[in-house]
Amino acid sequence: MLHLSSMEEAQKVIKALSADMRMELLKLIYATPGLSMNELAHALKLTNSAISMHIGKLADAGLVQIETASAKRGTQKKIYPVHERLVIDLAPASREETFYQDEIRIGCYSACDVAPTCGLSTPEHLIGSMDDVKVFTFPEHFDAGILWFTSGYVEYTLPNRLQPGQHLTSLRISFEISSEYPGFNKDYPSDIHFSLNETPLGVWVSPGDYGDRRGYISPAWWPESLNQYGLLKTLIINSEGTFMDGTHKLSDVTIEALQLNYNSRLIFRIAVPEDTPNCGGCTLFGEHFGDYDQAIMVKAFYA
Repeated sequence: MLHLSSMEEAQKVIKALSADMRMELLKLIYATPGLSMNELAHALKLTNSAISMHIGKLADAGLVQIETASAKRGTQKKIYPVHERLVIDLAPASREETFYQDEIRIGCYSACDVAPTCGLSTPEHLIGSMDDVKVFTFPEHFDAGILWFTSGYVEYTLPNRLQPGQHLTSLRISFEISSEYPGFNKDYPSDIHFSLNETPLGVWVSPGDYGDRRGYISPAWWPESLNQYGLLKTLIINSEGTFMDGTHKLSDVTIEALQLNYNSRLIFRIAVPEDTPNCGGCTLFGEHFGDYDQAIMVKAFYA
C-alpha cells in the first residue's frame, strides 16, 4: 500500500495518473506483470519513445518498477507494479506530526517458537535443513531474508527512540506476508495474530500462500516449489484502534491503551496459534525475497 499524507506529497502520483494512456498502461501492467517495453508498446500501439516516456513518469511517481532481464539479443526491460492500494489523505493534518522510522530485517527476531513446516534462508543459501526447528537458533538467522512456519510465533523488539516527555500517537508496521503451505496454495487461509507487549492487537486472515509465479525480486536460485511472494500489509495502531491497511479494523486497542512511554520495551509478536480455526502458517518476506524489496518497516509518530 502507498500512503500519501497530503495532496502535496501525492502531486507526482496525481500527475502520473492524469493521462488516459498511462491509466491504460497501468491496467495492462497489473493484469500481466513483467511485460517488456516492446510488448507494452505493441499492445497499446505506441512508439518505443512514447512508451519509455509514459513508463518513466509512472516509475518516477513510484507506481512501477523497471527490471533488466536477459533476452535472446542482449537485454530487455520488464515492468512490474509496485503497490496494491493507494491512499491519499485529502484533509490536512490537524497538527504537524513528528516521527522516527526503522527497518528491521526478517531474521532479526528476538524470540521464536515455531513448528514445521518451517525454515529460513539468506539471499545466498538456505540456513541448515528445511523443517528443522533448531535452525532458527543458528547465528546465521540474523542474515535471513525469508522465514516460514506452520504454527508458533516470532517476536521482534522494535526500537523505542522516544525521549522523556514524548509519547506515541500512532505506530505503523509494514511487512510482506502470506500463509505457509507445503508447496503453495493461493486458497489457504491462515489466522495470523498480532500483539504488542503481550496485548493482543487482533487477527488478520491471510488468503493463501502464493507460488503461481516467481517473486519479482527473489534470488535466481530460489526453488520454484517454495513460497514465492506475499501481500504487502501495514498494521496501524492509533487513537481509534488497530487497523490493517488503515481500512480494516482488527480491534479497539488504541495506542493510548498500550500505555507506552520512553522507557517501554516494544515487543511485537506475529503468531499462528496451533488451536486457531485457520492454522495455515505464516511466511515473512524481507529484502531480496518476494515482490517488495523491504524488511519490516516501523514508523512511529509521536508528540
